Amino acid sequence: MKSRRLAVEGAFEFTPNVFPDERGLFVSPFQEAALVEALGHPLFPVAQSNHSKSRRGVIRGIHFTVTPPGTAKYVYCANGSAIDIVVDIRVGSPTFGRWDSVLLDQKAFRAMYFPPGVGHAFIALEDDTVMSYMLSEPYVAENELALTPFDPAIGLEIPEGLETIQSERDTAAPTLAEARAAGLLPEYDKCLRIEDTFRRL
Repeated sequence: MKSRRLAVEGAFEFTPNVFPDERGLFVSPFQEAALVEALGHPLFPVAQSNHSKSRRGVIRGIHFTVTPPGTAKYVYCANGSAIDIVVDIRVGSPTFGRWDSVLLDQKAFRAMYFPPGVGHAFIALEDDTVMSYMLSEPYVAENELALTPFDPAIGLEIPEGLETIQSERDTAAPTLAEARAAGLLPEYDKCLRIEDTFRRL
């Protein structure tokens, strides 16, 4: 498995070997040895796994969690394809305001690691796109927040000609500047302390 550091501090892409044959294929989208080599610590204790299926054009996010507790994620696409996006919204981070994206699909089975406190979004490029997540914290509705993916200050690249579909919550989400002014954004030093706990486990 190969790893690649992304433009957001602490975020990584992982690309496994895929083994096709006349029966189909075999792949391991998560391999802890590769993650330890890249991050310097094992994967967080998994508190919850999520599975979502989306129509073409669905945009989920930009989502983030109140920090603390903060949530780290490991995400891959089990079916279809999506542009998976990490956005640095951690106040004080050296890459604050930057974002990066990876094409996740059922061909290469790339995965992404999201450190605590960053924003996460994806854009489904096909019907029946299935995203699989491992999370360091369980879902708690009141801790889940969102930013608009159409914030020009962030500047996400939404494919042209794509008829986008959003939830009511995501449609009404604030901009990065509005969330910062309201004191909603995670602080980088607190996010680092959360990730440090993974090294001590």
